[in-house]
Order: sequence, then C-alpha cells, then structure tokens
Amino acid sequence: MTRMKVLVSGAGIAGNSLAFWLSRLGHDVTVIERFSDLRTTGLQVDLRGHGIDVIKRMGLEDEVKARLAPEQGFEVVNSAGTRQGFFPANKSTTSNSRRPKVRQNFTSDYEIMRGDLCRLLYDAAVRSHARFQFNTSIESFEDQGGAVQVKFADGRTGRFDLVVGADGQGSSTRRKLFGSAVADAAYHPFKDTYMAYFTIPRPIQPGEDYVATMYIAPGRRGIMTRRHSPHELQVYIGCSARLPRLEAASHRGGDVEEQKAAWAEVFKGAGWRSDEIMQALMATTESDIYVESPALVKLASWSRGRVTLVGDAAWCPTATTGMGTTCGIVGAYVLASEIAKHCAGGNGNSSDPEDALRSALQAYEQKFQPHMAQVQKDVSVEDDSYWAGLASSEWGIYAFHWLVAIASFLRLNVGRWFLKEEIKGWHLPNYDGMDVRKDELEE
Repeated sequence: MTRMKVLVSGAGIAGNSLAFWLSRLGHDVTVIERFSDLRTTGLQVDLRGHGIDVIKRMGLEDEVKARLAPEQGFEVVNSAGTRQGFFPANKSTTSNSRRPKVRQNFTSDYEIMRGDLCRLLYDAAVRSHARFQFNTSIESFEDQGGAVQVKFADGRTGRFDLVVGADGQGSSTRRKLFGSAVADAAYHPFKDTYMAYFTIPRPIQPGEDYVATMYIAPGRRGIMTRRHSPHELQVYIGCSARLPRLEAASHRGGDVEEQKAAWAEVFKGAGWRSDEIMQALMATTESDIYVESPALVKLASWSRGRVTLVGDAAWCPTATTGMGTTCGIVGAYVLASEIAKHCAGGNGNSSDPEDALRSALQAYEQKFQPHMAQVQKDVSVEDDSYWAGLASSEWGIYAFHWLVAIASFLRLNVGRWFLKEEIKGWHLPNYDGMDVRKDELEE
C-alpha cells in the first residue's frame, strides 16, 4: 500500500475512529483539535446495530464493555414523579451483522459516557501510532492536485495526501471545502428548538435504580435524567417554542451565565423536579454545560478532490435518531476500508495514486450514502418546530401518558418508534484486513 500523509481535523468519535484505522493500515496520520486537550466532556451515548459490530472488528469490545453505564431501562413519570410506564433495556444483540437481530430499546446494550468512548478511541489510535496536536485548527487549505497545502491557525503549514474534516455539526472544514452557499444549504437548523446537557451532584438514594427518567411539561418542555455513577446525575433539557431570550443566549460562544439564567426562566415551576434541577444548573461550571440548537446536515457529496468529510461534519442525523455515534464509527470504518481496498495497488486497482484515492472516496460515498439516507429519512425540518407533535397541553400530556402505560403493559419496544437502528437492505461490508480479531488470531 502506498503510504499516505493524512490530516484529520477533529479529535472526536469519528475522527479518532478513522485515525485508528488509517494508522493501523500504515498511513502517517495527524489529528488536530482546536481545543487545548482531548474533549472528554459530554453525556451518555450509545452504540447500536452496525456500530457494535465495528467496535468488535476494532478489537475494542472488552474495553468498551468495561466502561458501560449500568442503565437498566427507561421510564416516563408525571408531574408528581409517579411512573407512567417502564421500558427495560433490551439485551438481545448479536455479533453477526448479516443475521437478523432484535432491535434494542431506548436503552441500548452499549450505553457509555461520551468522554469514556472518546478517550478509549484516542488511546487506540495512539497505540496505532497516530499523532495528535491540540490547540490548533485549519485556517485554510488548497488542493493542488498532487497534495493539499494546509495553513494552520498557529501559523504552521503542511502538505498532505488526504485531508478529512471530522469537526462536527458546525464543521468549518465543510464550509472551506464547498463554500458558504453549499455549506449553508446543507445545514438545516430546527426552528425554535433548544437543548442543554449538564451533570449535577446527586448521590444515589436508597432504592433508586440506574434508570433514565423522562418528564414532559406543558408548553413543549422536556426533562430527562440518567444516572451513570452513584455520585452524580446527567440532565438533558429541551424546549420548542419562540423564546427570544433563550435564542439570543444559545448561540455558540454565548455567555454561559446568561444561558443558565435563560434556561432557569423557561423551566421555572414546570413541575416534577424542575425547580431542584434548575437550582443545580445555576451552580454548574462552564465546562459542564453544553447548549445547542439541533440541526440536520445533508450534502449531495462529502468529497472534493483530496478532501473529504466524515461523521456529523458530513451527515449529522440529529440526536433524536439515536444514531449519531454509531454512524460516526461505521462511516469512519467504511472510509478507511475503501482507502485500504483502492489504494493498496494491484488487484486491478489504478497504479496512479491520485486516481486510486479518487476511486476510494467515490466508493466510500456510494457505499455509505444509502445507509445515511435511511437514517435521515423522515427527519423533517419543515415543521414549525422540532417537537411539533409533542404534547403541549395538560390534556395532551395525559393522553401521552395513557399511551405510554399501554405500551409498557404490552412490553412494546418504544425505541423502534423513533430510533433509526434498523437499516433495511444495507449490510456492513466485510473488507480484507479490516478485522483486528482475525489479525490477532493469525499472529
């Protein structure tokens, strides 16, 4: 295989996964991250379907399992805290990506804190000899045909055979690659919708289980808590309404204290534990809260010349699909595998490295775009609000609780109602040399 010099922008889930594979294939991989250290913040994420299979092919299943959150299921409560329905975690998974399996419920068999997964993938990439450089980013780049000339924000320059943008939903690489018009057209924010995530200190109480708890309040407001440790609680809050103060405070880089005050105003007197949670929110540190306006990213193509995108930078599916982490890991696997397949030389591959890379990037898109089309199907931004169908009145919430109670009694899998785990007609490809378990057996 021709050894390529690769630059990956973004040390998140997708970027670290790609760095692991490409370094293991023998490429010279540098990952840059604009923050001063690895970002291990973030709350609970899950792996589903093909994402679990890829983690196994990476040889990381045992490491992931050692760090899993012990969530036992998901419940819905009313304003008094009374359980309206409970949906246990579905442990029916299989390692065979071509064999039908029972889809997981809201709580996956592979629940893990984002920071733990990000660190695990980072460590695996470092063991494979990927290099990481922090506190820098791409200021500009020029695809010169035979290589990409990159200028970094810290003044350095470099030439790379391949540049990959793995810098998330608000990707600056995407904007530099395709220009403002295409980047703006690809970015679909949900109208009047805001979310915030943080943790609060709250020791586990006698008789309390490790359960995700959801509460819906009037006015299209929602709170969910999840417990991953006996010492603290994860909190997810969201609302869908025209709220000028929250809108002004929620942009990236906004004043954190104003963000917290705006959220506390929205949830004041909302019921259940809202006042207790808002008091705890006001005491959180700046590094512990993340505020966003969710958005869908859809592009006709992810690549141009020697530059491509992976993860949320290419196809952000939004958190409600439950597939962001899985798609980042699977997409990185497919991209690395197509590079291994087309850039190895021989076997009918082009002897021209530039043609080989072009073929690899085309195959990556042809192989993975049908997968993402299914994940993003019916995720609409055309409604007046992201949660247009969410109950907003007390009567609507009562009806919602009635449906939840029936579904719980019948033991229905509520995850299938909105999560996009099942990808019909798409099978995780098998590639030579892309299963660490087989390589270890051969050694």
